[in-house]
Amino acid sequence: MENSKNILEVRNLKINFNTYAGKVQAIRDVSFDLQKGETLAIVGESGSGKSVTTRSIMGLNAPNADIAGGTIMFKDQDLLKKTRKQMDEIRGRDIAEIFQDPMTSLDPTMKIGKQIAEPLVIHKGMKREKAMAQALEMMKLVGIENAEKRINDYPHQFSGGMRQRIVIAIALVNYPEILIADEPTTALDVTIQAQILDLMKELQTKTNTSIIFITHDLGVVAGMADRVAVMYAGKIVEYGTVDEIFYNPKHPYTWGLLNSMPTMDTSGTELPSIPGTPPDLLNPPKGDAFAARNKYALKIDTEQEPPFFKVSDTHYAATWLLDPHAPKVTPPDQIIERQKHFAKLTHETIHSNRGKHIEEEEQL
Repeated sequence: MENSKNILEVRNLKINFNTYAGKVQAIRDVSFDLQKGETLAIVGESGSGKSVTTRSIMGLNAPNADIAGGTIMFKDQDLLKKTRKQMDEIRGRDIAEIFQDPMTSLDPTMKIGKQIAEPLVIHKGMKREKAMAQALEMMKLVGIENAEKRINDYPHQFSGGMRQRIVIAIALVNYPEILIADEPTTALDVTIQAQILDLMKELQTKTNTSIIFITHDLGVVAGMADRVAVMYAGKIVEYGTVDEIFYNPKHPYTWGLLNSMPTMDTSGTELPSIPGTPPDLLNPPKGDAFAARNKYALKIDTEQEPPFFKVSDTHYAATWLLDPHAPKVTPPDQIIERQKHFAKLTHETIHSNRGKHIEEEEQL
């Protein structure tokens, strides 16, 4: 659906990889939007197609990747039709990316101040002295202490968390309109992870940057995203607002992901996991790709691919369980408990706000 607030529109994207074994259908008809200033999380297991999707936005797919169809519209231009040189101009200026491992993103032989300043010199033709002054300001903005002294340090002189802050500084120094964050906190411990996520949210508020957040960790999504797209076997199988995905999930794959996520109430040491493994995309299965791992699968799942069923104006899921003729299936207990907990919180919030309004009216 066309929307003036959309800064990015991906439509019917299909990407194959040509390998010795044959053609791997890595991305199979993916569509989504990104709105100005929002965070869209794309979640799913390894190999679901999350990174391949975002690499195509950046024009960084592997040489054996074949764009078999679709469009990626940014500012009324199809990024898939851009030349390598045109994409070099867009990357780092309009669209930037933070990768998973900061050590592989940074040049170990170059001082970090120079690395942060480099995009300003390349994309804006800024004089080196002015670019270094702006790099220093960006270092302070991302929370690097003693920035004046540390601007001449090398990457190995920083901790993992600080290196990731440097990578964020490089990505944001040109104030890009879109920031792609590909598992940016996976290599960090939980405390540093929380600091980096808070930093990204704070910087997003200041710069109004739109973020695509790639992760397999639904716990990260809860506090970070506005909307969520759940990917499986090269397709988006469910998307909606973060509350809809967490508290009213409809696809059995989403149930499995949520059910395997620890909560404060999780007892014991073993978490439920999704049985089986994702399908081989050299020969994608007929029907629903998740059917073989889905204990709620219907006969039609092995024969016909499910369409997207509308749950609400913002929530869609591709599962035959939403068909009016499908038998009623109850999600796992943990999902139901989550829904009850959310309903209770919502109820308490409404009553709290209502009481507050009454008090305010009485004061008037």
